[in-house]
Amino acid sequence: MRAGPLPDYAFSGAVAHDRLGERRRDDAFLAAAWDDERTRVVVMRGRELAVEAGSGRLRLWSPQTAPTGKRMLLGSLDGAVYFMVLTDDTQSNECVQYADLRTLASMLDPSESGLAVHAISLGGWHQRHPRCSVCGNPTDVADAGASRQCPVCSAQHFPRTDPAVIMLIIDDDDRCLLGHNSARPDGWYSTLAGFVEPGETPEQAVRREVMEETGICVGEVTYAGSQPWPFPSSLMLGYFGRALSTDVTVDGDEITHARWFTRADLGREVAAGEVEIPSTTVSIAGALVTQWYGADLPQPPSG
Repeated sequence: MRAGPLPDYAFSGAVAHDRLGERRRDDAFLAAAWDDERTRVVVMRGRELAVEAGSGRLRLWSPQTAPTGKRMLLGSLDGAVYFMVLTDDTQSNECVQYADLRTLASMLDPSESGLAVHAISLGGWHQRHPRCSVCGNPTDVADAGASRQCPVCSAQHFPRTDPAVIMLIIDDDDRCLLGHNSARPDGWYSTLAGFVEPGETPEQAVRREVMEETGICVGEVTYAGSQPWPFPSSLMLGYFGRALSTDVTVDGDEITHARWFTRADLGREVAAGEVEIPSTTVSIAGALVTQWYGADLPQPPSG
């Protein structure tokens, strides 16, 4: 439906590191890697990553200088092995600066971007799932961080990723449909989105979510791109959809208002500061809108 690749957006150009899945139970390798002077450590505290002071770069530690905490293997990149240490607030040096991934998203270079997303996703899962879902007892970190093991019932638990669809719906007049979410300030509009439900394909989820939220019937659905979204554990699957109807009826709960925009409407209202939309520096939503618009949208007035 939309020709060509999406414009760049956060995490889309991340360099994939070798996750070394076959080494996660190799204690000799893990010990040797931790002692290797080339090894580097990403440090996570709460939901934030350690960064170099005054920059948007990760602070990469040597194993000998890294804060203490739960140690997890991230993988290898350019000949070096990378670990993550999930540290406790009380163990962290007050001189170390930390930043959340949303803030870092547009500043990280491609190699650090992949490591950062992996670290936030993995560390966040461990923080949220300390107990066994079978018997309720505390679990232990296993497989160098790739899973958790229950010492009581032996159940093994793995990190989960929840697929979510995010879609820009276009009608026969080439207008796009944007909605205002109840959690956002007045004037904020974005693409529609929602989680894929059990037994559902992403394409079916696109049609269902759009119908539930706006009453618009969608026909053709075309995949556009994906984005890891570890806030806390999603994978955003981007789509364009062709509207078969145009009468908008919002659900009034999650979506409080939705409307069709022409390119002229959207450009004029963004430039005037009347409408705010996501930027491509963080969300794939901005990339979908920019692809439809055909150029970078005007900058809103400063101040």
